[in-house]
Amino acid sequence: MGDVANSSIEFHPKPQQQREAPHAGGFGCTLAELRSLMELRGAEALQKVQETYGDVGGLCRRLKTSPTEGLADNTNDLEKRRQIYGQNFIPPKQPKTFLQLVWEALQDVTLIILEVAAIVSLGLSFYAPPGEESDDLLPADGVLIQGNDLKIDESSLTGESDHVRKSADKDPMLLSGTHVMEGSGRMVVTAVGVNSQTGIIFTLLGAGGEEEEKKDKKGKQQDGAMESSQTKAKKQDGAVAMEMQPLKSAEGGEMEERERKKANVPKKEKSVLQGKLTKLAVQIGKAGLVMSAITVIILVLYFVIETFVVDGRAWLAECTPVYVQYFVKFFIIGVTVLVVAVPEGLPLAVTISLAYSVKKMMRDNNLVRHLDACETMGNATAICSDKTGTLTTNRMTVVQSYLGDTHYKEVPAPSALTPKILDLLVHAISINSAYTTKILPPEKEGALPRQVGNKTECALLGFVLDLKQDFQPVREQIPEDKLYKVYTFNSVRKSMSTVIRMPDSGFRLFSKGASEILLKKCTNILNSNGELRSFRPRDRDDMVKKIIEPMACDGLRTICIAYRDFSAAQEPDWDNENEVVGDLTCIAVVGIEDPVRPEVPEAIRKCQRAGITVRMVTGDNINTARAIAAKCGIIQPGEDFLCLEGKEFNRRIRNEKGEIEQERLDKVWPKLRVLARSSPTDKHTLVKGIIDSSTGEQRQVVAVTGDGTNDGPALKKADVGFAMGIAGTDVAKEASDIILTDDNFTSIVKAVMWGRNVYDSISKFLQFQLTVNVVAVIVAFTGACITQDSPLKAVQMLWVNLIMDTFASLALATEPPTESLLLRKPYGRDKPLISRTMMKNILGHAVYQLTIIFTLLFVGELFFDIDSGRNAPLHSPPSEHYTIIFNTFVMMQLFNEINARKIHGERNVFHGIFGNPIFCTIVLGTFAIQIVIVQFGGKPFSCSPLSTEQWLWCLFVGVGELVWGQVIATIPTSQLKCLKEAGHGPGKDEMTDEELAEGEEEIDHAERELRRGQILWFRGLNRIQTQIRVVKAFRSSLYEGLEKPESKTSIHNFMATPEFLINDYTHNIPLIDDTDVDENEERLRAPPPPSPNQNNNAIDSGVYLTTRGTKSATSSVFSSGPASPLHSVETSL
Repeated sequence: MGDVANSSIEFHPKPQQQREAPHAGGFGCTLAELRSLMELRGAEALQKVQETYGDVGGLCRRLKTSPTEGLADNTNDLEKRRQIYGQNFIPPKQPKTFLQLVWEALQDVTLIILEVAAIVSLGLSFYAPPGEESDDLLPADGVLIQGNDLKIDESSLTGESDHVRKSADKDPMLLSGTHVMEGSGRMVVTAVGVNSQTGIIFTLLGAGGEEEEKKDKKGKQQDGAMESSQTKAKKQDGAVAMEMQPLKSAEGGEMEERERKKANVPKKEKSVLQGKLTKLAVQIGKAGLVMSAITVIILVLYFVIETFVVDGRAWLAECTPVYVQYFVKFFIIGVTVLVVAVPEGLPLAVTISLAYSVKKMMRDNNLVRHLDACETMGNATAICSDKTGTLTTNRMTVVQSYLGDTHYKEVPAPSALTPKILDLLVHAISINSAYTTKILPPEKEGALPRQVGNKTECALLGFVLDLKQDFQPVREQIPEDKLYKVYTFNSVRKSMSTVIRMPDSGFRLFSKGASEILLKKCTNILNSNGELRSFRPRDRDDMVKKIIEPMACDGLRTICIAYRDFSAAQEPDWDNENEVVGDLTCIAVVGIEDPVRPEVPEAIRKCQRAGITVRMVTGDNINTARAIAAKCGIIQPGEDFLCLEGKEFNRRIRNEKGEIEQERLDKVWPKLRVLARSSPTDKHTLVKGIIDSSTGEQRQVVAVTGDGTNDGPALKKADVGFAMGIAGTDVAKEASDIILTDDNFTSIVKAVMWGRNVYDSISKFLQFQLTVNVVAVIVAFTGACITQDSPLKAVQMLWVNLIMDTFASLALATEPPTESLLLRKPYGRDKPLISRTMMKNILGHAVYQLTIIFTLLFVGELFFDIDSGRNAPLHSPPSEHYTIIFNTFVMMQLFNEINARKIHGERNVFHGIFGNPIFCTIVLGTFAIQIVIVQFGGKPFSCSPLSTEQWLWCLFVGVGELVWGQVIATIPTSQLKCLKEAGHGPGKDEMTDEELAEGEEEIDHAERELRRGQILWFRGLNRIQTQIRVVKAFRSSLYEGLEKPESKTSIHNFMATPEFLINDYTHNIPLIDDTDVDENEERLRAPPPPSPNQNNNAIDSGVYLTTRGTKSATSSVFSSGPASPLHSVETSL
């Protein structure tokens, strides 16, 4: 109707109230009024509209808009509305600027050490000696004015899979982000942009930061108005609303200010790998600092003792500049040792590995939104997966059938059926289904045909196509307007029937429906020849036992297809449905299911081999879920596992007060494999419980899949959240870390492989670089102390650093993942980066390299019969001696780089080497550049050209690295008890109290924000499910003679923090599934036991208290008689 929304916090009280808050810009509706209105559903929303506005027309008059014409094309009016109510635009989350990214990168501990060293070196350099579906989406919130058979898919918000019928006289509330599936209508827009229901959720997940800042400023001026209006609202018995405001504590505004500050502090994310690398870099930095300090001290002492003690020289004033020059030289040598010791290539290796992996993961249908999620996935120990569309194809399909006395486990060949049966079956399916349901050609070549309309009917039409028949010619022959009578499907009759007139003026009725209903109405069945055979009750029992039950055990939904002929002379009373739909002849019974994706069972086997527990969390019924889980391999015969429904799950994990207890949860989740009939809250509870559990040796790392808006909290809570790229909502994608572009579980397995590959790539690089570091530091230290000069010159060290940093990062961090990565258990959060096997390799190769270099340094000139390079004059030309040492050192690093490709003690270091062309290119390229540097580098590189014989000796020593690697691999690591691991993650005891408190504040704030959104959505979901007759039973039996309390609240573990005040202005009714109505009615009449309602949708809706009242941070004190019911405002959170 118009660009109407609200961006100011004011309250529009009812007409009978004495004091009225000013209206927004002359309009009769304010933000608080419209926003609270859109939070209501169904009858409550209708009641609110009638009480406040009279009808929807009254709302239109308040908003100064026409219910037929909409807003006038008045630029000034539209602009005024935009200023008051905002625009229909959700501002995206502000991306970090390049400078912010640079600043964050500079916070790396390794880089800080290098920055300090660089500043010192730069300062010293100034000292010089003298001289980046077919339906309509509702863009805004609104109230329905007029509708024609309007059905809305609200699953993206509520998780409710059934389409919701909307009408102006029953449920007129329409929400942004939902889809119009059927019908048409006209609505008046009441909220747009960040004020719409979808916009609110986006804001909670981090988008729309600017809008929130504006609201914070305006909110200060309007606090008083909100408080007064809330006080008035509490006194209204009939008002149906639920406000949620920060609780005013004893400290008053201080608490709010503290909360606001917390909210503005961005959450510092540090992944497991980053934590380990930071700690390792600090440890290496400290060791390097000690080595450099010792080097400087030894050099200074050596110089002082030799000059002033041995030579007996006196300190002369005119020699001071010369002495200072020596001391500066010693200090620079010390800084050089420090720089060589620090693995400055680590940040580069991590960045290259993650960036390379993220790019390659796109090809595997993983769109990574947060870089650290990539490596976190490698440590995953649990995956909580949806069923529909992820483990299954999300396409209902006929997989079994009973035709002509034969049970087919697959689609039969058309030739196997008699023409009569085939013709009747095709006509029964084609005609007796909605003509809007159809199978369309695929949009892309190689894709599956598109299913449009009812999924069960699509399955049956697909069965017709699988039988090499076509439904379209049948429908063209008998168009929809030629159908004589249609009995549409509903939940009562559980069948659909269609009557057509035959050419002989007779009638034929086709019927389809649940097999247990329709078979009772069948008196005949078609045999293998297509002839009628009597179908007696015992035949029916026999079919149930031999056909229906086996299909049900396989998780199939069974549908019976039947027909009946009427002669022209015996036309029945078509209004007498029971008489018409009876005496049927059964054509077929088919079993339909959403089949498991063919690649999923193998993917789940890989996960289980890799030490990852896969759990199915679905809203489907327990039998179907269990059958699908068995087909996937999630549950195995003979295993000790649990398959629970949401109600039973909640009953097991909650205490008498309805609060979740971690101890109870810890008894459930280790064996839980299937959670059926679960709500998004159950999913969040499970994920949070697994992550918070301390039962195992180490904390679980949990990955979760989700597609709906209400999956946002679970996706946010999980270590890695996977959103569905096809079926997922924008809110789910915003809350996720990785988006599966094909909605396929196998893509999650690929993400695990890439995550583990990142971890291994960093370990490979560390193994290589630390070997170079150990050797370079010891050579620089020893050489400086013995010869007062380093055998490896400054420019040569730069080249070595380039090899072991940039090139090695590229070579080792781009190793492609292999299936062998899935043959081991997850490393875990506490597993060190450098294992004992890696430590054995590092020290073993360091021993080999140091032996070679010191041999060449002290006796190399004798072996090669050349001049010694030791103690050479200051400006002497480069020596062959030191060039051979440099060249041999580089050759050993090149061949050790091949050794570094394996970190678990494998012998074949060449396995898969040609699968990484980048590695081969870098090794060969480095070798070619080394030849150029040695032969033509001259004085700049302090190199002297070498002969062919000398080159061959250097190569021979380099190849010796490969041989020595096999010797090291022969030594069992288990016998080397002296070796220690390095690079553990930072333990909790090593974190400061301030850091821990800060982390808790961040988590608490995030969870509080999520709770706001959950309360918003699940209130609507629960109220939709309230049953009318339970309302009557409730009002008549429970509140008879009882005084109505002003406010009834309860504290749930999930909302236990005192930040929110949750008020309820109407009688709370336990929310009950269809199957639980009788049971709950009996319970309402009988004296209630002191146990919580076990219903999945309202866990705490009926907590019965004894003679004591309860008091908490958000509840009033109630005194109640024995067994008086105090119903909570719990919203299944």
